[in-house]
Amino acid sequence: MNGADAGGEALAGSGRATGRPAAAALRTWALGARPRTLAAAAVPVVVGTAVARSSHPPVLWGRAVAALVVAVAIQVGTNYANDYSDGVRGTDHERAGPVRLVASSLASPQAVRAAALACFGVAAAAGLALAAVTSWWLVAVGAACFAAGWLYTGGPHPYGYLGLGELFVFAFFGVVATVGSAYVQTGRLSLAPLAASVPVGLLATALLEANNLRDVAGDAVAGKRTLAVRLGRRRAGALYVGSLLGAAAGVGWLASWRPFSLLALAALPLAVPPARAVLGGAEGRDLLPVLGATGRLQLAAGVLLAAGVLL
Repeated sequence: MNGADAGGEALAGSGRATGRPAAAALRTWALGARPRTLAAAAVPVVVGTAVARSSHPPVLWGRAVAALVVAVAIQVGTNYANDYSDGVRGTDHERAGPVRLVASSLASPQAVRAAALACFGVAAAAGLALAAVTSWWLVAVGAACFAAGWLYTGGPHPYGYLGLGELFVFAFFGVVATVGSAYVQTGRLSLAPLAASVPVGLLATALLEANNLRDVAGDAVAGKRTLAVRLGRRRAGALYVGSLLGAAAGVGWLASWRPFSLLALAALPLAVPPARAVLGGAEGRDLLPVLGATGRLQLAAGVLLAAGVLL
């Protein structure tokens, strides 16, 4: 791995040819973007747009696409920002999860930071376009999203190290993204998108908890006091399963307005294998499949929830 790592660092840091195929370099950056987490960005946009469409047809596709660009760019930018901040702090060296660009010396810290800022720039451009056709207060919301993404592991007092990551994920990848996606379609706030944001946010929370559960031992050694570290392995596992159950209950709340949203519960069988692994006491690398399984659950439940809302 050392030779490949050195080549990747040179390519990422300076842009000079290294002998590694360009496709391999692009694949490294794609893995560094943590694609298994991207459902957390797409699902709230899809669900929020569907809720808006169910009461205010037709879909304004330009706004929906712009909202999706904002959400995905913020997610990727946050992933790169976390890679950069954890890498320079030295807290990523004990992780059991997917590739980390800085910690593995696959890219220079400066290159990863630049990638994060570039993604935030793309999100800002799409967000400004949305604000121009809806409301300029969305600029303040966007700024809060950028701050939340950067300060999760960045800054002097990263809130991810304080055990607040799950709360912020629920707020931004649940409430803000879902309600905001509905708002840019209708131009008004209502209770139905808020109800839809509960299962969406809890599934995003479960995704983060799956990640933190896997890394609980390494994070404890590195001094990264995530909520999973603070709770301990057993109670953090209960939080993961509780998030899944809470998402199912949230679907039931939404069904008060949109009865066919119960279709989302058809995704529940996908929750069984990861929940079994978590409750069975799996640790470290044995929890690697849980993150992917949770991402698939989140995507399936989101698509079914959107379909049910539209019925």
